[in-house]
Amino acid sequence: MTIDQAVIFAILLALFALLVWGRWRYDVVAFAALMAAVATGLVAPEGAFDGFGHPATITVAAVLVLSRVLASTGAVDRLTQLVRPASGRTTTHVGAVAGIGAAMSAVMNNVGALGILMPMAIQSARKAARSPSIILMPLSFGSMLGGLITLIGTPPNIIVASYRGQLTGSNFSMFDFTPVGLAVAAAGVAFVALIGWRLVPQRGGARPKGELFDIEAYVTEARVPEGNPHVGKTLREIDELVKDIDVVIMDQIRDERAFPASTRKELRAGDILKIEAAPEEIDKFVSTLELEIGAEASGVGARKMSEDATLMEGVVAPGSRLDGRLVGSLHLFALRGITLLGVSRQGQHYHGRLRSFRIRPGDVLLLHGEKEQLADLVTPYGILPLAEREMHFGKRSKGPAVIAVFAAAILAASFGIVPIHIAFGIAIVVLVALDLMNVRELYDGIDWSVIVLLGSLIPVGGALQSTGATTLIANGLVDLTAGLPAVAVLVIVMVVTMTLSDILNNAATAVVMAPIGATVAERLDVDADPFLMAVAIAASCAFLTPIGHQNNALILGPGGYRFGDYWRMGLPLEILVVAVSIPMILLVFPL
Repeated sequence: MTIDQAVIFAILLALFALLVWGRWRYDVVAFAALMAAVATGLVAPEGAFDGFGHPATITVAAVLVLSRVLASTGAVDRLTQLVRPASGRTTTHVGAVAGIGAAMSAVMNNVGALGILMPMAIQSARKAARSPSIILMPLSFGSMLGGLITLIGTPPNIIVASYRGQLTGSNFSMFDFTPVGLAVAAAGVAFVALIGWRLVPQRGGARPKGELFDIEAYVTEARVPEGNPHVGKTLREIDELVKDIDVVIMDQIRDERAFPASTRKELRAGDILKIEAAPEEIDKFVSTLELEIGAEASGVGARKMSEDATLMEGVVAPGSRLDGRLVGSLHLFALRGITLLGVSRQGQHYHGRLRSFRIRPGDVLLLHGEKEQLADLVTPYGILPLAEREMHFGKRSKGPAVIAVFAAAILAASFGIVPIHIAFGIAIVVLVALDLMNVRELYDGIDWSVIVLLGSLIPVGGALQSTGATTLIANGLVDLTAGLPAVAVLVIVMVVTMTLSDILNNAATAVVMAPIGATVAERLDVDADPFLMAVAIAASCAFLTPIGHQNNALILGPGGYRFGDYWRMGLPLEILVVAVSIPMILLVFPL
């Protein structure tokens, strides 16, 4: 092992460790890895940012923009109507939701497809009196499976296709993924519809139309105002007053000191009660005790609940501007007249002050404000509303024109008229020129954290090759599997890629594993295409944890899931993916 190889391995090991730790955002970690590679001479300074102009990065950005405009025009709304007649039985309900998610993900980014369908899935679960947990995980997995069908469905496909272009001079085309991806998606959707949903724990009951989503409890803070009639009473006396309200008083906070609720301190004006309860119970508690709510959440003075305002529950999407922000720092909420009343993080109890709560993707926020103000908040902050609402983003009349432009771009790329990143770039220009999308939507539609991740890791992946590290890994893998047939090695590469993707970002896994897979094929003296296709499929099938794929993180809070719930359906599904994809890969891409 050379010094350069040891250094790149050390950088990758630190990268993996930090991504698994999760303390810092994955885009920050990836950029730090790039800077480390530049500082150690593994990446030339003049080529440090070549990854941001790489065709794979441009294609991913364009797909995100086009997915956003498809959603905003309501161009895919008719698909969601197919769920209604299928919701009578759980099997058909799950199958319809997962199938529609897969179909949409074949022609748009799978995270975007989930974002469009999740409110519909929750509403259909309510109407069918089913737990949302039964519906949301199949929807997430179905949308991930659908991304396998075409080049544009998921970033790993784009990354692997681009790497093949560097390797052979010819990229995988739009529908080269379809034979294998369609077979895997069909088998996977059938599994989640017939068997998989039965393996998912039912958490959080569904409720009638019009009620808010069933989050077990929010943590919030209520302030005792001057002149409150309950000043001077102890918490034991307060408990007696609210005995019929399902609320837990966690702490009594005075002068920045938190006292357990079991203490006998009397209430004073200015005291803050930290409570845990469902939205309706919070409302009852605050009204009964004549408290003020939202002081710590909004960053401004406390306010009473306005009769004209409404409550909205929303899940923080991956890439949201709120990711990593402290609740106490959200002053823009206050400027918009919106109060953040409470937060919920499934499976975790928060013991600090609400203002010190650091927001993460998958957290559910309880927001209070006017409907128009809440609607304006959704898009710029990356919040997906969960409660039923009557707000539409964009003009539905634009839908047919948007679909026509999108279809033309796909056809141009499919027939090789122009490369896909150019075709989609032209499509975006046309959409803006025809006023089918404004420039603000263009920039808001891009998940910049994913772009930074790709732009940073592509040069690092290049350093992995230029130092000979990929050859070293491939040689070690071939030596460990000496005597085994190439098919067995293909299975091992696929399992290793799946395992990495379960703990890392799927795009990062594809960047690392694509060159390793190709080098293993070279050592075995077989065609590289089966190994590249195996990497693309496996990198997108991270079903075991909520951290391996953005979709899994997105459903964590709304579905009421715990970390250990995913493997129950995910493990047999990953086994099925390997069992179906290996024969299909060998059939379509012989060794």
